[in-house]
Amino acid sequence: MSSLPATMTAIMIPSPGGPEVLVPVQRPIPMPGDGEILIAVKAAGVNRPDVSQRQGKYPPPAGAPQDIPGLEIAGIVVACGAGTTRYTPGDAVCALVPGGGYARFCLAHESNALPIPAGLGMIEAAAVPETFFTVWTNVFQRGHLAAGETLLVHGGSSGIGTTAIMLGKAFGATVIVTAGAQDKCDACLRLGADHAIDYRKQDFVAEVMRLTGGKGADVILDMVGGSYVQRNYEVAAMEGRIVQIAFMEGYKIASLDLRALSAKRLTHTGSTLRPRTPAQKALIAQELEAKVWPLLAQGQCKPVIHATFPLEQAAAAHALMETSSHIGKIVLTADA
Repeated sequence: MSSLPATMTAIMIPSPGGPEVLVPVQRPIPMPGDGEILIAVKAAGVNRPDVSQRQGKYPPPAGAPQDIPGLEIAGIVVACGAGTTRYTPGDAVCALVPGGGYARFCLAHESNALPIPAGLGMIEAAAVPETFFTVWTNVFQRGHLAAGETLLVHGGSSGIGTTAIMLGKAFGATVIVTAGAQDKCDACLRLGADHAIDYRKQDFVAEVMRLTGGKGADVILDMVGGSYVQRNYEVAAMEGRIVQIAFMEGYKIASLDLRALSAKRLTHTGSTLRPRTPAQKALIAQELEAKVWPLLAQGQCKPVIHATFPLEQAAAAHALMETSSHIGKIVLTADA
């Protein structure tokens, strides 16, 4: 640590508001505690939860940096705390973090960091942890997607959506996505989706039922909520699993007909990733390293990068995300 500077640039949320509230500040470089590593950040992914945190709608868990957003990073290990065994200074890693990623240095629990897959640069590696951890735990661990089944992904052109397409196809599923424009649908098809539905022009329930011969979707990954909850029940197959990861349209529903839930023997579950303990996240990391990291190294899966911004332009990155015009991931770059 003695060779490191005393302070670093970080992006702070001084108070809830629009993208413009994000400001660069100088902060002391954090010290790694038990089981932690300090990473010199080369790139940091931008995600919807960051936007929600900036708006004051998604408080960080206890122990995480409270006013510095950022849930995924890639960089070089520069220091290790007591009890660490896997990494040493100089190792290149990407990591899932509970906050603090919008900075030139960031702490991560060693068990929540993974080696950068062969063939990926820092920018691509920074776009992996949040979306790949999220898709793996929700689609495969909670949704139990199996080869030969149909996966319906809402928001197919988002970072989560593009990841779900790649992993769904890699593990033998038929993948149907919804997206809000033809160019987004086309991008999803290029990534390997079997079918893409423009929800602004087509009724996704009718289309999915047509495409599946009336069977419906076995697993549905939904970040919309609101009116989609009822429609997901309608479009789900017998024994279908609906996994709720966000509520962009709202989490309160005035009227909901639950009869399909029992008639189809559906499972409607949900989860959040950020508040989980490092040990819980480590279990996801272990499965990813065993089952997905080889796919990344072989080029079978690769993060889709829409745009990059220097760390100090985090406000512009958030403004772009709020337009929902992006396809894939937005990443901040830093020269630590």
